[in-house]
Amino acid sequence: MSFYTSLSGLKAAQTDLSAISNNVANVGSTGFKKSTVSFGDIFAAAPMQTTNQTAGQGVRVQGVNQQFTQGTIETTDKTLDLAITGEGYFTVKAEDGTVGYTRNGAMAVDDDRYVVDGTGSRVQVFAVNPDTGVKTTTPTATTTPADLTDLQVPTTYKDQANGAQLTSVAVAKDGLVSAVYADGSTVYLGQVAMASFNSQEGLRQEGDAHWSSTVASGNPILGTANEGMYGAISSGSLEHSNVDITEELVALISAQRNFQANSKAIEAANTLTTTIVNMRT
Repeated sequence: MSFYTSLSGLKAAQTDLSAISNNVANVGSTGFKKSTVSFGDIFAAAPMQTTNQTAGQGVRVQGVNQQFTQGTIETTDKTLDLAITGEGYFTVKAEDGTVGYTRNGAMAVDDDRYVVDGTGSRVQVFAVNPDTGVKTTTPTATTTPADLTDLQVPTTYKDQANGAQLTSVAVAKDGLVSAVYADGSTVYLGQVAMASFNSQEGLRQEGDAHWSSTVASGNPILGTANEGMYGAISSGSLEHSNVDITEELVALISAQRNFQANSKAIEAANTLTTTIVNMRT
């Protein structure tokens, strides 16, 4: 039995090493959230058996959980680099209509002048009055991603008779996107939609610092930045991963020691078994 007990320890240590390795590998990934492994002991006894005379039977992995703590904010020179200081996720929609959520705010403009993230998914916004910036739809508990629109930054605003060219774009802390044209006029293009969840740990990882909602996470609660449960948006900034490389290296040493200790336990059990088998009467 000791062989299998130590074998479960080896597998657990290997899972721990895999999680730590993934954290270290993504220390430079924008919007990445580190993972930790939680373990639980295995214990089994017959109904009438005295448990104080029964040893445990090993360890099992209860889960690999992400830590959604704030990452370091770095200032950049690009207006469409957006960072969230606080809670919330950007809402994006892929070409196939799949809605995702991300903390990676490295945005750009595609050939059709839509604002997209690194995966090509379009940033979703609440529609606003182009002259006043007031939302045409107020977010409620029943608001869904279907109520949002794609953010587009036209080079020439369609309602301007003189066809003035775009000169600059700005994003406020509440996510209100405005464009200034050559004639001095300001046009509001939308307000960035933020999403929150009842259980962040229930989100499904999709890679590229993207997540999708599940039954465990609950439906997204949509709103706008710098209000209520949602953090503020910082234009010209990016959120780095929340991986502390020093902490991960210490955890790596600990996991390696656990692996070595279980290997030694298997070696000791093998030596003991060999001795007993080779005993002579």
